[in-house]
Amino acid sequence: MAVWMVRAGKYGEQQHAALEKSQPMSTAQEHVDDRTPLGANLTAGGATFRVFGPAAVEVFVSGDFIDWKPQDPAAQLVKQGDYWGGLIPGIKDGTPYKFFVIGVGSTGFKRDPYAREIVPVSGSPNNCVVRDPNTFPWHDQGSGPPAFNDLVMYQFHIGTYYGHDAAGNDDRRGRDCTFLDVIDRIEYLVDLGVNAIEPLPINEFETETSMGYNGSDLFAPEFRYTMLPGDPRIPRFHATINRLLANRGKPPLPDGVLDRPVNQLKALVDLCHVYGIAVLFDVVYNHAGGFGGDDESIFFWDRRQNANNNNSLYFTDQPDGSGGLVFAYWSQDVRQFLIDNAAFLTREYHVDGFRFDQVTIIDDHGGRQFCKDLTDTLHFLAPSHPLIAEYWADQGFAVRDTGSGGLGFDAVWSAGLRDSIRAALGQAAGGAQAQVALDSVRDSLNRPPGFPALWKSVQAVENHDVVYVGRAPRISRLADGSNPRSWYARSRSRVATGLVLTAPGIPLLFMGQEFLEDKPWSDNDSNLLIFWDGVDKGTDKAMVNHLRFTRELIALRRHQPALRGEGINVFHVHNANRVIAFQRWVEGVGRDVVVVASLNESTFWGYQLGFPGPGRWLEVFNSDVYDNWVNPIAAGNGTGIDANGGPMHGLPNSASIVIPANGFVVFARDNG
Repeated sequence: MAVWMVRAGKYGEQQHAALEKSQPMSTAQEHVDDRTPLGANLTAGGATFRVFGPAAVEVFVSGDFIDWKPQDPAAQLVKQGDYWGGLIPGIKDGTPYKFFVIGVGSTGFKRDPYAREIVPVSGSPNNCVVRDPNTFPWHDQGSGPPAFNDLVMYQFHIGTYYGHDAAGNDDRRGRDCTFLDVIDRIEYLVDLGVNAIEPLPINEFETETSMGYNGSDLFAPEFRYTMLPGDPRIPRFHATINRLLANRGKPPLPDGVLDRPVNQLKALVDLCHVYGIAVLFDVVYNHAGGFGGDDESIFFWDRRQNANNNNSLYFTDQPDGSGGLVFAYWSQDVRQFLIDNAAFLTREYHVDGFRFDQVTIIDDHGGRQFCKDLTDTLHFLAPSHPLIAEYWADQGFAVRDTGSGGLGFDAVWSAGLRDSIRAALGQAAGGAQAQVALDSVRDSLNRPPGFPALWKSVQAVENHDVVYVGRAPRISRLADGSNPRSWYARSRSRVATGLVLTAPGIPLLFMGQEFLEDKPWSDNDSNLLIFWDGVDKGTDKAMVNHLRFTRELIALRRHQPALRGEGINVFHVHNANRVIAFQRWVEGVGRDVVVVASLNESTFWGYQLGFPGPGRWLEVFNSDVYDNWVNPIAAGNGTGIDANGGPMHGLPNSASIVIPANGFVVFARDNG
């Protein structure tokens, strides 16, 4: 196991006691060494500044504490090896700053790659801000993520997800939604039943709007997702936070805490934990940028670049295919920078794990050992935190532990079940006579080659990549391209979501999927915002019913351990009938569950099906009930069936059951 340095946390706790002594208004290099944390870190009477810049000629700290003079000798840093550092007294929480770098290629200001906060400045480039990491009073002591196989994840985009004014009206058009806006949905998410959220990347990005995958400042939350001090909305959110805390018997948030923008993200994480929801951050370590004309970015931080060459300190000259350049994994300092970032988010933001974007690109560009060092370090720091990779090569290799030669991730995003369900749904949309092949659904339900456990696959039929505008349709549009509110769209969408939530693996829902949103999503088109009024104000009956369906299906997964277990036997696939059935169980315990799904447009009233045991099997879920809730003509099996027939489909018993048209039913021995 290769565990890398986890750099010092609050106030640079590894620094010498000598830093506690007051200093004159000049940098004091003798109190900064290779144990001093990078970036700006407060200490008694001032702050240490330390930064990586092997080819820089001179480095200064600048800010309003010296009237933004670029080269004040009192704020000049001293070089030690490839790093520059010094202690500057008088620096306080909230002090804006930048570095001023003199290099062989150019001279000018640079942002701190480790800056905890970035703030906009009217008419000029953004500033870094010194932040005390200990100004937020956490309430989440003793919290932690659920067991990996118990996770039900929910993915969303902060900037477009949710926002309303004081009167309760949707006010997302013309503004970015914020971390505090999401707090208004915590009770909704609890009611939905998800126990982990995965927001798209939240770090500072280059453009006005973004999916989040063009990060520029990895340690700082995107300032468009925060509210600046004095924002008139802050008191309302402060009151909401205190109400939510009081409901869980927690002390209130003191006045002024939310005036620090970084604390707004911490408040979101804290409240999620108080309400039993884990928070996984989506991080991008395969590339950053593109930086375009951003002269103050990390691209060539020590200013070696000129107009005719590329001497980037942090990046190769290899594009990753999405507009950014791949990180220079050959550099130990760059690898440490990325590992520092993950450790920082774990420590200072209390995150419960990560989703790592395009790990395949990292591996393809020399980052294999970096991946192993990253996962080893994070497993050492927080063993219970899930590390999920987007890795599209040998997925078994990605989830193999590093001691056995793998990359050490806990789980990977999977495309098998997603693509097979979407393909079957598209075929079914061709009408009653169309051919529907369910064999690939069967194959995708089984354990992938080389996987030590079924839960190591994250299963979804919608995510931010798939249903982004211009790509693939959302489920209800795929189910019926002519009318996303028709019975065909509603019923087939229930089958698709139902298969994901009863399949092995970690299920993931994308924002709006839970209530039948049919529009693609976009980070920059206000006409494609998910339609909250449909469920909040009850203006779309189909959405209200589908939300109930999703909520109660998640509850079923909670109540039936077999749906979170490792056992699966897909014992029946009939393509002509468009029916698939599988058995789930807990290894060594049993608690068997039978799931039957149909994309047939007609109801089967006496379908003969194998069962894993004799006697009474309760019908514990029926998707047809949720159509025009409560469906007065729902086709189903009443309270249950008796499986007293002979062997069938490789199982010891059988029964005659009702399978609703475009529906699915779940049978179990008990109600959970």
